[in-house]
Amino acid sequence: MRTSSGATRSGSPRDPEAGYFAPDDAAWRIGREHALMLGGGRALLLQVAHPLVAAGVAEHSGFREDPWKRLEGTMRTVWAVVFGSRAQADRAAARVRAMHGKVHGTLSAPMGSFPAGTRYSALDPQLLLWVHTTLVDSALLVHSQWVRRLSEPEQRAYYEDMKTCARLFGTPPEVIPATLGDFRDYVEEMLEGDELCVTETAREIASAVLHPPLPLVLRPAMEAVKVVTASLMPQRLRSEYGLAWDPVRAAALTGSREWVRRIAMPLLPDRLRRVPDSYPPAA
Repeated sequence: MRTSSGATRSGSPRDPEAGYFAPDDAAWRIGREHALMLGGGRALLLQVAHPLVAAGVAEHSGFREDPWKRLEGTMRTVWAVVFGSRAQADRAAARVRAMHGKVHGTLSAPMGSFPAGTRYSALDPQLLLWVHTTLVDSALLVHSQWVRRLSEPEQRAYYEDMKTCARLFGTPPEVIPATLGDFRDYVEEMLEGDELCVTETAREIASAVLHPPLPLVLRPAMEAVKVVTASLMPQRLRSEYGLAWDPVRAAALTGSREWVRRIAMPLLPDRLRRVPDSYPPAA
């Protein structure tokens, strides 16, 4: 069996087509579930609740024209790292780092606790860590709520595996919380501190993400996504974003979640439920 670094535990030479992860690694087993996409809206809204991330997204992306493109690109890159060969993973990560190198600027007006004139860069280690955190935290939350509950050892293993993704995307190892417990403390500190603040820029991005132009037939599905996103958001940020939430929605969501987890998920064929073994396609 390979370790998450790609070497075999027995010390035998590594298959040149092998990736950073093997099918029995937590990143592979947990990350295969398409249901994790339900956390996409949450991850995006958490990311742009950081004013400097929001500024970067607003100034350097086409979120108004294609609000879900950024998430789609992120997920494709993560899947390439988790399921691809090392060469595929390294190419995908290099593209992300090159893209991040072009995202930088200066705040023209105050945003939250950051005064006008504050410089931002997508290569800032703390911003890289926060974006990574939103993906990992959302994946663990969605899997436990919508697929099946994860044991503490499974969550620890997933967290350790995903450190590899963080490093490949440019997050310096020294800023990554050492343990899952440290990671949880960091998330709590961020959510309770004043660094995160839903600015008007964040609300504009959230509106584009949650109200994209869609054909009439797809709008009910988007309404469901909005309810799921609201259910997953921390209470303070949900309120700051103005996401509708009440006991009726909570009860309906709980019933739907239990049906999906207990009945729908076990019956779904692999080709619909999980990322295919053949992902990513050969270049």
